[in-house]
Amino acid sequence: MKQISILTTVDLPMAYQIEKRSHTFPWSEHIFTTIQGKLYFNIKLHIQKEMLGFAITHIVLDEATLFNLAVDPFYQRQGCGSFLMKYLIDYLRGLKVKNLWLEVRISNLNAIRLYAKFGFNEVLIKKEYYPKNSGNEDALIMVLPLLL
Repeated sequence: MKQISILTTVDLPMAYQIEKRSHTFPWSEHIFTTIQGKLYFNIKLHIQKEMLGFAITHIVLDEATLFNLAVDPFYQRQGCGSFLMKYLIDYLRGLKVKNLWLEVRISNLNAIRLYAKFGFNEVLIKKEYYPKNSGNEDALIMVLPLLL
């Protein structure tokens, strides 16, 4: 059965492996060591000891930013991303967070569809924000109002 629990420092090597498998331009291993602390809510999706994916969220006062959501390619298109998003949104609503922000590669249509399914709105485009094999690509900034 799929479960969600806190992503701890012990989990970071496994999360980093998922990051490398699921992103063409993954975060560095060093970045994973800097995303811990009281301003972060980091969760993992797992079945027993096998990690399927994770979400990294930064919370400041009544605003949150989803920095990273990754699902191991073996488990993609099986509802894992939705499972993580629903849990995260419910948790943030419980904290009375007003908005959940994120940015996503304009070419990442699967992620954009996932976020739209949860009610995220497109806010703006950051031109040439993300690296790609040749040049850069735009980032789409999206927001989900959490307190209705």
